[in-house]
Amino acid sequence: MIHYIIALFVILLDQFTKWLIVKKMELGESIEIIENVLYITSHRNRGAAWGILQGQMWFFYIITIVVIIGIIYYMHTHAKGKPLLRLSLAFMLGGAIGNFIDRVFRKEVVDFINTYIFTYDFPIFNIADSSLTIGVVLLFIDMIREERLAKKEKAYGNNGTHH
Repeated sequence: MIHYIIALFVILLDQFTKWLIVKKMELGESIEIIENVLYITSHRNRGAAWGILQGQMWFFYIITIVVIIGIIYYMHTHAKGKPLLRLSLAFMLGGAIGNFIDRVFRKEVVDFINTYIFTYDFPIFNIADSSLTIGVVLLFIDMIREERLAKKEKAYGNNGTHH
């Protein structure tokens, strides 16, 4: 249950921050937070990451619904007793639903976190995108950890003796 609360928190934070951007800033307006590093910039995206697949809303609707169903299914079948996996899926679920809400109601995604990494102007993103990224990183960590445990168990067995 806590994992659904985390997903809900991500959705609410994502939608609240996007609402603030839409209500308080003009499209294209930018506020400097840390010079040459971090800006809040009002931006819209009708595609996916880095603006690919612009205007393909039905594609995004279908893919997102499949992803959401897959995440929920996986949480209930494969993630029981695996807190890190459940946490990663909660972050991915919240992020997927956050951007899905934008696509359904705004027909575009509101982005606003504008960063420069060593002078590279990273594509503008939002809380949902950040949550998806955190979820994927946690998933990779969980996969690596599970692989190491499986190798250790294979080598030493359940009782810790070497085979």
